Amino acid sequence: MFLLLCLPTLLKAQTNTNTTTNISPFKQYSIISPLPLTLYDGSTFSKNDLPKNKPVLVFVFSVECDHCAHMTEEILKNIGKFGKTQLLMITPFKLERMKAWYDEYKIKNYPNIIMAAEPTRQILSYYDLHNFPGTYIYNKKHRLEADYEGTVKLDTLLKHL
Repeated sequence: MFLLLCLPTLLKAQTNTNTTTNISPFKQYSIISPLPLTLYDGSTFSKNDLPKNKPVLVFVFSVECDHCAHMTEEILKNIGKFGKTQLLMITPFKLERMKAWYDEYKIKNYPNIIMAAEPTRQILSYYDLHNFPGTYIYNKKHRLEADYEGTVKLDTLLKHL
């Protein structure tokens, strides 16, 4: 009887010895999310459409997040400091919700910002994001340099660019 009660624990212990640790895909592959994104005009965009030999700051945000709004405002106020960096802002909300954010912050006035929606929410799994915003910095070869979950100071981001 005792052995039957312990069997699930024994099996689980044996199974765990053969598995590798769970590493988030963005850390495992060290690349910008390969998921297809939807731009303001409804067209599809992917990491392959990003300019080559240019650092990329990926900013995953929620249209319902005050921290994301504040960070967006800080980035826009200091956009000149991001001169040689491509900013890719991605929201896991539907395109209509992203369009409202895009219009509110006048993103069309910033040529180095691309804003896109990824409403399947797979972006959250790729970046293993639990708290908004998520910020991921990639070098000019588009390899991961740094990542932050939650609010981060602008100076911290800029030191990686």
